[in-house]
Amino acid sequence: MNKEMNQYDKVQIESELEDLKKELESFQQEKEKVRAIIGQIGGVPKFRTKLMNAIFITVLAVSVVLSIILGEKWQMIMIELATVTLSLKIIYLIHCQVKVNHFKFWILSSIEWRLNAGIVVTIPMQANADQTAKEPFAGQMRFWDGF
Repeated sequence: MNKEMNQYDKVQIESELEDLKKELESFQQEKEKVRAIIGQIGGVPKFRTKLMNAIFITVLAVSVVLSIILGEKWQMIMIELATVTLSLKIIYLIHCQVKVNHFKFWILSSIEWRLNAGIVVTIPMQANADQTAKEPFAGQMRFWDGF
């Protein structure tokens, strides 16, 4: 009887190990997908972003220099151009931050859904484990049942 229980425990442990291995492989695949998505979103500045930054800096520098060189007639127009350029840059940065916050929200929601799915799976397992702890030989014939 003890040998049968040990074999049963070994089979159960092996099946649990196989399940854990499958979950680990699934996690590794999802991790690679997330890395690819993060790379697409903006892990490294793209050419377009670098170009936009260069344009902003150039327009800002030119407008400040021209406001000094051209005199009072053009000074106010160039200062306003610099102000508009800075405003556009701030709006662009806010837009980029909104995209990042949306991605963070998406990741956290995904983690929450995974945790909830794990809880739904583990609660019945915990109930079975509690039942087994209360009645370790439930459904099996005990020695004194034969009398």
